[in-house]
Amino acid sequence: MKKNKINLFAVVLAAAALSTSCSDEFIDKTPTAQVTEDNYYKTADDAYHALIAVYDLMRKESGGFENMIAMYNAGSDDFYAGGGSPSDGAGIHGFDHFTLSDSNIPRSFWGDYYQGIFRANVFLEKLPAIEMDANLKARYMAETKALRGYYYFQLIMMFKNIPLITQTLTPEQFYNIPQAERAAVWAQIESDLNDAVNEAAVPNMLDMATEAGRLSKGSMKAILGKVYLEQHKNTEAAAMLADVNGTPGGTSQYGYHLLANYNELWNIYNKFNSESILESSHTQKSNAGWGNWGSSSDEGNTLNVMVGPRGYSAGTGAPAWETGWSFNPVTESYYNFMQGDPRFNATIADVAALVAAGQATYSPGDQDTGYFLKKFMPTHSDLTDGGGDVVLNYRQNTYTIRLADTYLLEAEALNGTGARAQALLDAVRARVGLPSIPVTPQTVLDERRRELGGEGHRFRDLVRTGQAATVLGPLGFVPGKSEFFPVPLLELSNTLIVQDPAYNQ
Repeated sequence: MKKNKINLFAVVLAAAALSTSCSDEFIDKTPTAQVTEDNYYKTADDAYHALIAVYDLMRKESGGFENMIAMYNAGSDDFYAGGGSPSDGAGIHGFDHFTLSDSNIPRSFWGDYYQGIFRANVFLEKLPAIEMDANLKARYMAETKALRGYYYFQLIMMFKNIPLITQTLTPEQFYNIPQAERAAVWAQIESDLNDAVNEAAVPNMLDMATEAGRLSKGSMKAILGKVYLEQHKNTEAAAMLADVNGTPGGTSQYGYHLLANYNELWNIYNKFNSESILESSHTQKSNAGWGNWGSSSDEGNTLNVMVGPRGYSAGTGAPAWETGWSFNPVTESYYNFMQGDPRFNATIADVAALVAAGQATYSPGDQDTGYFLKKFMPTHSDLTDGGGDVVLNYRQNTYTIRLADTYLLEAEALNGTGARAQALLDAVRARVGLPSIPVTPQTVLDERRRELGGEGHRFRDLVRTGQAATVLGPLGFVPGKSEFFPVPLLELSNTLIVQDPAYNQ
């Protein structure tokens, strides 16, 4: 890593950061004094703010231009990169066409999660010496380990080989950290998450009035279930996810149950609902502007403005959407795949039809199809009346993990067979009024494509199930290479980090 990044990391973490993975109450904490690392980490309040700082990197799911959902959508067969032109976002277009290189991969996909890991490492070292309630300390320790495990999970899914850092380092030491074997990283992820889920101080359910957005035992187990499944440890994954899911269609021991109305999942005011297991939180209150966009103090949802149609203008009878940047236009193949599904209208905005009916106009962007991702469409009702730039302060939260996702992941872990897998698939379909169909690995994968469309899961689903080469091959996907991002160029200079050999050919 570069020294300028190390200096950024060295900024005192706890009081400086606001959390985007938690409720407005949790994130609206303002530092009241200048602090340094030497005079901080003394009180329970210091510990709380340090925990907020670790949570902060959860915002990357949908915060900033280089967010996870828009990027992963572009690498799937369901969405294009889009935007204003082929040069509007070199990284997202590179992934869309599978032409990523060390020079066009956005560095933040590597660096942002290491910020979270650095903060976690500092806090885990400082926390034992803070005088505070022992149970609360144990809970903070578990949350921090779970977050570190989650950040490493995100990194190992993006990059083939990464450094494994579990303690604080001096700036000079950063230059001498090689990449670890993948098995060692997976083992550390499992260790952190198992430590967390086995901590008695972690509650099964949260006090939603004051703790919304934090990790509960259920959300930690859901992450661990995904970690097992990505390693094809299907037996362990099925058991962990079954614990999270409970009886299909019922309420689990962690309070999770499917919303009766699928459309309510996309109501911007319906945050931290019963289906939400892990959620990236956004607020209108950070007053984000172009000067701090994409930083820890920017708490708006950038995905919203990214997916809106450029130059959109609504006439009589047209939805009151706001104009956006035309990223992630829906592919024709996904539009056709979703025809007749009850989730179509919640997932896809057919702006072309509005134009044909004389109800709206817009300016077509790159790779335009006239179809847009409706789940995150910027709406007039979501415009901030606060400071900052309006388009950078949307407040819609995004789901990192939700119950329908874990239902279908468990069905996949069960190899798409048996009564339990059938019940899980049936519950997801019954919620939207669809009849039962025989469960198979393919019907589970297809159901994920319908249920979770545009939420950033499709690319990983195809890779994990071995279908990426067949489905994405015609789009440029190269087996043995395109499963991972290249290491950004600046991370290779003056360090022991080496490029994935597949990108040196």
